[in-house]
Amino acid sequence: MIEELLPQAVVAVEAHADSPLWDAPLHPEEEAVMVRAVAKRRREYAAVRGCARQAMEKLGVPAQPVVTGASGAPRWPDGLIGSMTHSDGYGAAALARAGDLASLGIDAEPHEPLPQEVVSYVFLPTETERLRLLARRAPEVHWDRLLFSAKESVYKAWFPLTGNWLDFSEADIDLRPDPGAAPHGTLRAELLVPGPVLGGVRRQAFDGRWAVREGVLTTAVVVPHP
Repeated sequence: MIEELLPQAVVAVEAHADSPLWDAPLHPEEEAVMVRAVAKRRREYAAVRGCARQAMEKLGVPAQPVVTGASGAPRWPDGLIGSMTHSDGYGAAALARAGDLASLGIDAEPHEPLPQEVVSYVFLPTETERLRLLARRAPEVHWDRLLFSAKESVYKAWFPLTGNWLDFSEADIDLRPDPGAAPHGTLRAELLVPGPVLGGVRRQAFDGRWAVREGVLTTAVVVPHP
């Protein structure tokens, strides 16, 4: 699912709940992080790292541990950029060479309504109005959860470029359905704070794609080099 949302320069690997990757072995550095984790959390952690290592190998890079820094963002081998995500029974990793793309972010969520207590502080008034119109057009899609996922993908693409947090209110995201029956489309995030400077040019918008399939919604944001 994720691979369809990304350009050819990106290698994506995904794992569903019946995949052996959910029981992938951990490196000692990763094992140390999971010492006190419950079984569900450990399997999700293992699955996405198994996906990431397969993606490394497809890019010709030896499989390596994937640990996180103080910010919680994964540390990738030199020369690679990437992103990981997991939802109930689904995990994925997407990697690319740093020379091919500036940054990327992926996210997966269960295709369910977003809890109301989350809605109240996640969305801007402009986004809320667009969600209302989208729900009238395609009520079978949980647009609130999809927008939440898009914000997660935007943040994952933003952070490696800036090293700074990005609040939910600091990006205004427009979800646009593609023509046709299948629920998929594009997204555009207008940054409401100064964006990252790439090649001497400040980037004030990120673009991406989204899709809904088999009870899972996925979003991906890619930031190309200038």
